Parts: sequence; structure tokens; C-alpha cells
Amino acid sequence: MENSSRRRPSWAHHLSRMALALGATLALGVTPLATASTSTTTVRIGLIGPFTGGSADFGNSMRNGVELALAEINALGGYVGRQIELVVRDDQGDPERARRMSEQLIDEGVIAAIGFCNTGNALKSMDLYQKARVPLIVPCATGTPITTTYPAAQSYIFRTSARDSLQVPFVVNEAVHRGWTRIAVLADNTGYGEAGLKDLTRAMEAHKLKPVYVGRFDIGVKDMTDAVRQARDAGAQALFTLAVGPENAVIGRAREALGWKVSQIGPWGLTFPSYIQSAKSAAEGTLMAMTFVAEPTNERRSSFLSNYRRHHKTDQIPVPIAAAQAYDALYLLTYAMLTIKQPGFDGAALKRALETNDRPYYGVVATYKNAFSSSDHDAMTENMLYLGTVRNGVVTFAYPEDAKRNYSVQRKLTAQAPQPAPGR
Repeated sequence: MENSSRRRPSWAHHLSRMALALGATLALGVTPLATASTSTTTVRIGLIGPFTGGSADFGNSMRNGVELALAEINALGGYVGRQIELVVRDDQGDPERARRMSEQLIDEGVIAAIGFCNTGNALKSMDLYQKARVPLIVPCATGTPITTTYPAAQSYIFRTSARDSLQVPFVVNEAVHRGWTRIAVLADNTGYGEAGLKDLTRAMEAHKLKPVYVGRFDIGVKDMTDAVRQARDAGAQALFTLAVGPENAVIGRAREALGWKVSQIGPWGLTFPSYIQSAKSAAEGTLMAMTFVAEPTNERRSSFLSNYRRHHKTDQIPVPIAAAQAYDALYLLTYAMLTIKQPGFDGAALKRALETNDRPYYGVVATYKNAFSSSDHDAMTENMLYLGTVRNGVVTFAYPEDAKRNYSVQRKLTAQAPQPAPGR
């Protein structure tokens, strides 16, 4: 862990280091990225996510985070003097459309892609990136199989969001700590809900527990009263939900209508405005796993938040965690690109660069040094998680100790490193 005031370079110094790195790459005479289908004047990177539809809250936050990083990187010279260009595709939260849009990105010759907010979309499409040897960095989708389907040594799939096999046990451990051993779960019928339910079952088994009730539902459901009533009647002390914002709101409103005063808990899908603003008072006290809370706890985060608002001309970031993780993803990709020194370029070279780059990037969510390796394509480790809560309609830290810990930026744990306990 870094001391944010003594050991960490300033944000301005970080950008200066980036500019120097770009300049040094030019001075070394590194061959620019080029393939037969790549533009001779720009470097093309794909961006795919749900920019319309029920998942647009975090899709557009992801896009805005990437676009902010892009503007900064291009202002510093892009890649060896060439501007980086985004090729954007809207998957609308639909797996079949996600696959078609991914085929388009690959056909258009992108050298890498950033994207996917919905686990089902990522699972439906990632074989295309794998076969084409186009590295894909997933900054939002959290389903565990995304980075476990292929062995890391052969995989072209990377991630900067905390996988559910980290998030789910983190929240379950918190529930048990609070004495909530009777937990009901409501999971949607997507790839996200299916994978998350498996993670939840394993996490509860570690405590010798089983869910007291399991309910499944389709995306777009409008009434969850019966399922919520059954969870209540099963004696649940907490309701674990695996869903995105609109469906979480339907569940929250059903709880309130039934007068059932238990906490809704789960991964960071519970931070979406489509949940908090729609469920309103029912969302108060919700608990979720977080890697980033939109509070200016240090210079990096303060600069990111102010630059986002200025660049996008808005006072609101719908889902700050999606924006921050996506922002860091483009910087990590660019840093890896800068290490490629051999003539020519292909996807395998960029995959190796992502796995072997040890140049520190002082990011918003974390400090990344060796974010990925040939045996690990997940940038997040458990020490980067905080317990968030909804308080007065805003997502903040559940514990003052975590708010204090957030002043120091976390580094990725090694296998031997001890894991600090969350604030209590």
C-alpha cells in the first residue's frame, strides 16, 4: 500500500511520465503499430458495451471513462505520434447483438478491444477475440467465467473489474459477520445471474450455509412481489440480488411494498441510478462490494472526477466505478503498447506486453505494476474491495475505516501478500 502524500507521485507527474514514455518510444525508433487492415494514420481500438437499453447506466459510464483517457493520451501524442481512434459498437445489452458487433470490430481491424458490461454478452462473444488473437480488456462485466474459460497462458481475455468470485464471498463474509446467516438470493436468468449464483453457493458453503430461498427471473420483469414474499416467508435476514439496476429496483420496491425491512446486498450492480433513483427509500442501507467510490480521497481520484465532469460537461457520473475501471483499462493497454519494441505488431505481441509490462501506472482505482501475468489476467485482488452502502441516495463507504484506507491507493496482492481486513 502506498502513502498517498509521501511516496506517490502527483497526478501531474503521472501525466508527465506518460508524455516522457511516449517521447522515449519515438526516440527508440519503435515500429508503429501496423497491420494490413489497420489505418496508416491512427491506431484503432474497439469499444463495445450497452450504450442504450436497460444496462446503459454503466455502459455509458464505461464509454465516458475510456473517452476521457483517450483524450488525455492523444493530447500527449497518442502512440508513437499516431492518434488512437475508438471504433464504437453498441451491444444494447443483448448477447446475440454483442456477437455481431464483435465480429464487426474484428473485421474492421482493431488491434485490441475494451468492453462488455454484461457477463452474458462477454461470454457469448469472447471466443471471437480469442480466435482472432485480439486482446480484450473487460472493465465492467464481473462474471467469474470471463477470465477462467481459457487458461491464462493462452487467453486473450483480460479484466480490470473485480470478478464475482472475489465480490460475492466478500459480501457473504460481511453478512455472516453481521449475524445474517439466513440469506435469500434472487438471480436473473442471464449468464451473470447463473455464474453469480454458483459463486454465492460456494461462498455460503464455506460457512456451512445454504440459501434459504433461491428465485430466478427474466430481464425486464415488472413485478417481483411473489418471489420477494417467498424469500421473506423463508425467514431470510438479508436479500442477495444478482441483477442490474432496473431489476434491482423492482425487487427493492417489492420489499418496501411488503414492509420487509432487510438489507438488499450484492455486487456493485446495486450502485446504478436505475436502482437507487427508482427504488428511492427502499435502496437506503443497501450494501455492495466496491473498488471505487466517487469521493476525492486523494489527488488522483480528485483529478479524475473533476476532469470527467469538465470533459463530459456534466456534474454526474451515473456509475463511477465503471468509468474509473474503464479509464484505467485504456491506460494499461497503452502502457503495454509502449513496451513493444520488435518490428511489426500482432495480437500475440500485445498479449505478451500486457502480461509482462512492469512499468507502474498510477491509476484511479489502484496502482498497477504487473497488473497481469501469463498465469493471471485479473487486475483486481481482494485488498482492493471496500464495502459500499447507499446513504441519503448516494453510494459511500459503509465503514469510516474504509474511507480512511481509501486515502492510500491499493496495489495488487501477490500470492504471498497478506490481505488486510475490511473496516468494521
